[in-house]
Amino acid sequence: MRRIPFSYALASLLVLALVIWLAFGNFQRFQTTPPDATPRSDAGSRVEIVVQQSTPFIPQQIIQGQLTAERETTLRANVAGFVTDKPVAQGSHVEAGDTLLVLDNDALPEQLQQAQDELAVAQAEYAGARNLRERQLISQPELLRLQSALSASAAQVAQLQNQLDDSRPIAPFEGVLNRVQVELGDLLQPGEEWGQLVDDRRLKGAAWVSQQQVGDLSIGLPVTARLLNGDHLEGELTHISNRAEEATRSFYIEATLDNPAGKRLAGGSAELTITLPPRQVHTLSPALLSLNSNGQLAVKHLDDNNQVQQTAVEMVSADIQRAYVTGLPDPLRLITLGAGMVDVGQTVVPVTAEETTSAQPSLEHSPEQPSNQPPAQDSVNASAD
Repeated sequence: MRRIPFSYALASLLVLALVIWLAFGNFQRFQTTPPDATPRSDAGSRVEIVVQQSTPFIPQQIIQGQLTAERETTLRANVAGFVTDKPVAQGSHVEAGDTLLVLDNDALPEQLQQAQDELAVAQAEYAGARNLRERQLISQPELLRLQSALSASAAQVAQLQNQLDDSRPIAPFEGVLNRVQVELGDLLQPGEEWGQLVDDRRLKGAAWVSQQQVGDLSIGLPVTARLLNGDHLEGELTHISNRAEEATRSFYIEATLDNPAGKRLAGGSAELTITLPPRQVHTLSPALLSLNSNGQLAVKHLDDNNQVQQTAVEMVSADIQRAYVTGLPDPLRLITLGAGMVDVGQTVVPVTAEETTSAQPSLEHSPEQPSNQPPAQDSVNASAD
């Protein structure tokens, strides 16, 4: 008879014991529902906070714009004629009323003198007829005929005077005759362009702003224009369009800028900085911003009872390191660490940032700990020098 190995016998006994335990074990120990959850202790949660006051902040809008002269006009001929004289050279400064060009007038002065003489005769005849009419020596229709002749003579004089003035165009305002496009002997036709007059003692900065930006703007806000060479011009916002451009949904604005040095800047580009009214803001790290249930930017903080609150905020400005927001209580007990581990309405144990720092061991003077901090900026600059 073959003997069963000891290892096989031991394995069989273990299997038999397991089957007996499964058959006669206490099935009541297996429950179909999970045990009651242990109540969460809100008072045990600790968060790090910083108490801060709001500070004044002056927001700015920086947009790209174009500079144009405050006043500029294209000069066009009103009458036909040959150019007989150019009394003002191109690029010269002129006063309002200065004659800029002289056209052949086709004996207009003599025609005007004749019309003025005929007007004087018509005036004398009408005056004598009025005296005769008062004595009932002429009829009323005869008096009206003489009055009509007087009006016709006056109209003829005015027409010839306008033609003579148009043959000698004058500067409508003070400025620089920026461009003259005709030479002596050229024939000008009515409506033909022959020059350009520019007044650039003050400039206009024109730009377009988005729908989100235009709501913060108002007439009279200070504007600084930074030129490509680094110079600056000061002025103020003078126009905001009431209607957006259909293609871009942006609004047209204008700023009036002083140009006391008379620099040639019209037509160039500039960076316009609009300084908005100051606002009270809280400064915090962008990492502390979150979204509430309504999809709004919000910040978690504590009330006077150490309960967690989440308040929606308005973003005034932001960069990589800081966010400037409004809408928070003042003073603010801002949660700087642990905000993601607590819920709104939960009572927590606040710990100030100073207490957290003092509780950590200081390694500043430890010789074994290598320093990974970069050198101070002054040191870097000194070594660079």
